[in-house]
Amino acid sequence: MITRRVFVKNGGFALVSLGFAPSFLTRTAFAQGRSTRAKRLVAIFQRGAVDGLNMIVPFAENEYYRARPSIAIPKPGAGENAAVDLNGFFGLNPRLQPLKAFWDARQLAIVHACGSPDSTRSHFDAQDYMESATPGVKSTDDGWLNRYLQARRSGDAAKAATPFRAVALTQQLPRALQGRASALAINQLGQFGIRAGQSSEAIGASFEEQFAAAADQVLNATGREAFGAMRMLKGVDPSQYQPANGADYPRTPFGQALQQIAQLAKADVGLEIAFADLGGWDTHVNQGGAQGQLANRLDDFARGIAALATDLGDGLEDTVILTMSEFGRAVNENGNRGTDHGHGNAMIAIGGGVRGGHVYGKWPGLAVEQRYERRDLAVTTDFRDVFGEIVVRHLGVADAKPIFPGYSISPSKFPGLFA
Repeated sequence: MITRRVFVKNGGFALVSLGFAPSFLTRTAFAQGRSTRAKRLVAIFQRGAVDGLNMIVPFAENEYYRARPSIAIPKPGAGENAAVDLNGFFGLNPRLQPLKAFWDARQLAIVHACGSPDSTRSHFDAQDYMESATPGVKSTDDGWLNRYLQARRSGDAAKAATPFRAVALTQQLPRALQGRASALAINQLGQFGIRAGQSSEAIGASFEEQFAAAADQVLNATGREAFGAMRMLKGVDPSQYQPANGADYPRTPFGQALQQIAQLAKADVGLEIAFADLGGWDTHVNQGGAQGQLANRLDDFARGIAALATDLGDGLEDTVILTMSEFGRAVNENGNRGTDHGHGNAMIAIGGGVRGGHVYGKWPGLAVEQRYERRDLAVTTDFRDVFGEIVVRHLGVADAKPIFPGYSISPSKFPGLFA
């Protein structure tokens, strides 16, 4: 018997956590033909520790420019490579210009000096701690998003759940979604074998063929039952999808992942949690400022997110897009015109329900005596308080304790992203 988690990967496909019962797929019939306005979260992980100080620029801090003589972003008004002014103190990196419209519309908010209380500068450990939401604890079995799914496996939420409730547009299921609740990792929607014009029998045969490669006979039986769920995606043809509202996704893996998230969201297949990630943020050498290595990454990042938010249209009212990274970078640039592993960082939240147009969190300052260990941006907002506020005030979980074991979730510590 399959008692906990099952990972099946074939052609970019992973069906996860079947152990609790193949019969979960029977809920598909309940969801088909039903239009919902359920709340949705899109989590985006910037893997590699993005430089939050050059992403959300504290241009009013003189120490920022003293510490970064060659990579600092110029103050607003200094030309096309200057920071985009937000509130007279903080500005966007100019390559984040596509997101400015959402700030102006009060749909984008920032939490700065945010991060983990753990002091690790290991990418592996810090990513694990953020995705498990248990800083300093390596023994946690499941991810925080999976614990959210488990917490909502009751009542109407359970009845309405579909196999596509939680989907990661990634090669492998991310740590945040691993656990007892079902989740999918889909590298490409087209790799399900679904094509426009195919009959349901052809769809089923294609899906069954993928599972035929599995050696485990129990899993094959589950797969034969599971293929019926793919019919929910019968009309989701990636090759024919047309983004709405003039949205223009980058022709990059990240941009295409976000386009497929929008496609699933609008296909009404029960998507509640979506996950995507983007690497390449570990800029130790030749980081650059408004141009260069970091800027190119931010360009892909910003254009992709702006396209997703635009494409969702009215659906953005019920959606939060949240960005995160395992830790920030050191305040001072290093001898290679890059930045080393740091501590505090910035998170971005976009959505119709977000109290946008604000930078939240207590700013600690960048003077040497104000820094964490005299080198890094200090953390004044625990990342779990950001996650907690989204879980409670956006996703509507009354009791968040099971989602954040060992941590006291209290509205008094929420940054204030929601009214």
